Amino acid sequence: WNNKSNTWIMVEDHRVCNESAELDGQTVTSHAFNVFVVSLSLLITCGNLLVIISVIYFKQLHTPTNYLILSLAVTDLLVGTLVLPFSTILSLSSCWNSNYLLCKMRGLFDILLCVSSILNLCCISIDRYYAVCHPLTYRSKMNACVTVTMILMSWTLSALLAISITVRGINQENLSRRCNLFTATKQFSPETIFEFYIPAIIILSIYLKIFMVAKKQARQIQNTMKSEAALSKMENKANITLAIVLGVFLICWTPFFLSIGFHSMGIVTIPVAAIEAFKWLGWSNSMLNPLVYAFFYRWFRRAFTMIISGQIFQGDFSNTKLL
Repeated sequence: WNNKSNTWIMVEDHRVCNESAELDGQTVTSHAFNVFVVSLSLLITCGNLLVIISVIYFKQLHTPTNYLILSLAVTDLLVGTLVLPFSTILSLSSCWNSNYLLCKMRGLFDILLCVSSILNLCCISIDRYYAVCHPLTYRSKMNACVTVTMILMSWTLSALLAISITVRGINQENLSRRCNLFTATKQFSPETIFEFYIPAIIILSIYLKIFMVAKKQARQIQNTMKSEAALSKMENKANITLAIVLGVFLICWTPFFLSIGFHSMGIVTIPVAAIEAFKWLGWSNSMLNPLVYAFFYRWFRRAFTMIISGQIFQGDFSNTKLL
């Protein structure tokens, strides 16, 4: 019986790999996909490296908000260097068995980094709430110690959710025996509530409150000095930029979480290929965040310019005034 079972497993794996061999004829499609993934990975890596180097090197950027942005950039960087390469292999080949260690590790890092991104954005929205709505107590409430605690809690909660989902997936039988980008089941996963829906509601509620307070403050300072008005304009621009970061995140990730929710509850029949496309749209968010910083934050634009031009390697510019 054992010999027969082993032989059957080898034949099945051989059949699956023969199916993936048909991709060899799809040279144009596979090469175009490879170019897309390599370009996306390079943009994600280079863009987030610029953010990480900027926050670490320039002392003026050592602020609570930028520490949270640094944590987000690290998450995005890991998406580009860890998740995307292995996901590309899965998309182009069906030879990976669902029981392989690399398959489980890819799924673990995928969930960990996705959850960490949204929790970091949730922390950023909390930071902006105190900066705008409670400016007098902002420095005491949102200091470096509190920020580091928020970052550690975000990563810890993300790790616990990732481990919980991965362990539960090990105990579930995978009839296709194939390592997939996500597990398409007819059972609703309660973890998605903590992964996306609750943090998204918190983020949207906080920014709605911020916009209401900022609008009220703008009316109150209309008759003040020009310098104060300019300062208020700068603050409003920074808050709008962070809102754009959150908006881009929700646009990128909402289709995926809604589609797997509808799929699991049987509300709408969504093709697996469409859900995988939504997954890639979500991963592309890791490329967009550094672009938002570069275009909207003047201090990040100047820091990026000094790094790309190699100016920081010609002397000590860590105390440069970027604002």
